[in-house]
Amino acid sequence: MKTLLGLTDEARLEVGQILNLLLADEYVLYVTTRDYHWNVTGPEFSSLHLQFEAQYEKIAGWIDQVAERARAIGVGARGNLAELTKAARSFADPGIGLSADHMLSELLALHEDLVVQIRTDAGSAGRLGDIGTVDFLTGLLEEHEKTAWMLRAQLETEEEEAEQDQPSELMEAKS
Repeated sequence: MKTLLGLTDEARLEVGQILNLLLADEYVLYVTTRDYHWNVTGPEFSSLHLQFEAQYEKIAGWIDQVAERARAIGVGARGNLAELTKAARSFADPGIGLSADHMLSELLALHEDLVVQIRTDAGSAGRLGDIGTVDFLTGLLEEHEKTAWMLRAQLETEEEEAEQDQPSELMEAKS
């Protein structure tokens, strides 16, 4: 059956490709977060184990939303693990033997990579006239930005935070 959404077939297919690449990246984030949930050790084990669980549960919802957006515009959603792994644009270190800080840094990098990619993807969807996908991506972007901010805050020391709060002119004067 023909999909009639006010988008050309070419635009729908291109946006669908964007969404399927995003789906692969979200899967990498999901699997990595789950890996870290299973393998975190150290003094922060309990809190990080629960934090990672809450994060991968949230990411699972995002994955479903990305797949459903692809289906809503009449494009298939990639769901095969081999295809997802092959299409993914970012990767992280496996969790066994990593320190908690390294895990947090890896997750931060994945979220920041997604922020940059989603920002680009939203621009592409906008140029293709798919304002629904732009709106969807904007919401997802905000979720990743918030999660990145929280991970960054966990990794910052008080000294780093104080330096970030100073105007750039003061930082240059210290150098």
